Amino acid sequence: MSNSSQQPSPEHTGKEPIPFADRLTCTIADACAAIGLGRTKVYELIADKKLSTISIGRRRLVLVASLKTLIGNESFDGRSKK
Repeated sequence: MSNSSQQPSPEHTGKEPIPFADRLTCTIADACAAIGLGRTKVYELIADKKLSTISIGRRRLVLVASLKTLIGNESFDGRSKK
C-alpha cells in the first residue's frame, strides 16, 4: 500500500504560521506591530543597541528574544524598571 494518501503533520508542512513568541526573528514591520512603535523608534532602539538584529543579504531581521528582553526590562523612555 502507498503512504501517499497520508497527510504530513502541520508542523512539517511549513504552511502553518509559527506563533510570534516561538519565532527566532521577525521583520522590522513585525517588530513595530508587536511592540506598538513606529519604524523610526525601532531603528533608534537598534542604533542604541537595545534591540538586536541580523542581516541576511539586504534583509534585516530583529531577534525576537531582544524584543522580549526590551519589553520585560525597560520602559521606552530609557529608564530601567526597578
